[in-house]
Amino acid sequence: MIDSWLKAEIEAVPSYSAFAGVDEIVDAMRAIRAEYPDLAQLRRIGTSRLGEPIESLTIAGGGRHAVVFAFPHPNEPIGGLSALHLARRLCADAVLRASFDLTWHIVGCIDPDGTRLNEGWFAGPFTRTHYARHFYRPAGREQIEWTFPFQYKRAYFDDVLPETLGLMRLIDRTRPAFMCSLHNTELGGVYYYLSQPVTELYPTLQAIPAHLGLPLHHGEPESPSMVSLADGIFPEMRTDRMYDYRESIGEDPSGLRCGATSSEYASQYGTLTLIGELPYWSDPTADDTTPTDTSYATAIRQQGEGLREFLALTTDVLEAVGPQLSTNSPFVRASRYFIPALSRMPDSNSRRADEASAQRPATMAEVTSCADVVHSFRLRYGGMLLRALDGELAVGNGTPTIRSERERLADSYERWCALAEQATPAEPLPIRSLVATQYAAMLATARQAAGR
Repeated sequence: MIDSWLKAEIEAVPSYSAFAGVDEIVDAMRAIRAEYPDLAQLRRIGTSRLGEPIESLTIAGGGRHAVVFAFPHPNEPIGGLSALHLARRLCADAVLRASFDLTWHIVGCIDPDGTRLNEGWFAGPFTRTHYARHFYRPAGREQIEWTFPFQYKRAYFDDVLPETLGLMRLIDRTRPAFMCSLHNTELGGVYYYLSQPVTELYPTLQAIPAHLGLPLHHGEPESPSMVSLADGIFPEMRTDRMYDYRESIGEDPSGLRCGATSSEYASQYGTLTLIGELPYWSDPTADDTTPTDTSYATAIRQQGEGLREFLALTTDVLEAVGPQLSTNSPFVRASRYFIPALSRMPDSNSRRADEASAQRPATMAEVTSCADVVHSFRLRYGGMLLRALDGELAVGNGTPTIRSERERLADSYERWCALAEQATPAEPLPIRSLVATQYAAMLATARQAAGR
């Protein structure tokens, strides 16, 4: 189901040994502009909270527009390479460029401040432990992808970040026919979000990872409210749907601590948005739909129990050190956001496990993905709390409580890293295969949006 032109584009993707950091991306975009001055233009669309310019590379090609941006979350660097390769190919190949009849606007890094806090793992080694020890993900109200204006029922959000404002202005100015927010996940298979159900596109999106030796994701969706459109393809995540889901299960949804997504914002212009989620590490069970002897209820209940234990420890540590913290670093802010935000998950899992629909056998993919959520959250958010405490020690705030709680957390963190490494294949997925999958999915969806 992959057309010959798309196969040729996949073959043209080069090999990579590392992910690109902020400076490398900025330099590469400026080099492309210098090489193709009559075709490509750099436009500053905004400024980061720490004062860094954010630029978009515009490549002329048609009357309608496409917007592509990388690093919607700063721990997701696959998109930086995908954006650079897209820009190079569009500039170098007039036939490819004309086949879309689109003018492209490519942002190589929308969150330079957060990305710099992840660069410690971009060159490897690509183990879960090394990744986690250098991991950073912003608190909800500091995530560009989730801070677009939002008003729905009793929820209201207008605390728009400067980076988000730059992206909003780009979307408003171009009213794109196609938009791609370049995401990635950690472990499992490839999956996509689409802002519109485009059934004729599904076979191509599903065939691309298979062509590159990557599995489709058949495990748990990111949210229990999600219903797939097809294997590995989901409707876009929307904050209004999250509100309705929380309301339906008896939770107070008015306290949602985020805004709308980029896809929700662009929907006012009829934009077809693609989000491709690609893992760093695969799992042989990621697309295994074989029923197991474990019930789905047991799988999600065990996940909740693992999270409950993790959250009890990190909550205890955070409460103990909280009054003595001297900084408001990004790691402190993220810890103060994520640890309380995740605390509702164990009870939610218990409610889901009691439902009649959960009494069926779980598939192998579901069992694996349920277990990996515990590994992932412990490494991600335990690691950020550890970085927060290390930051306090680095500025000389080594109170007895901070030192002792840091050691207590570090002991558990060592054990969590070892367990995650045991559960994960030792070899990471080839970066080229990940970039090629994301790049090809972009091209296929852009063709669809352009009516080609």
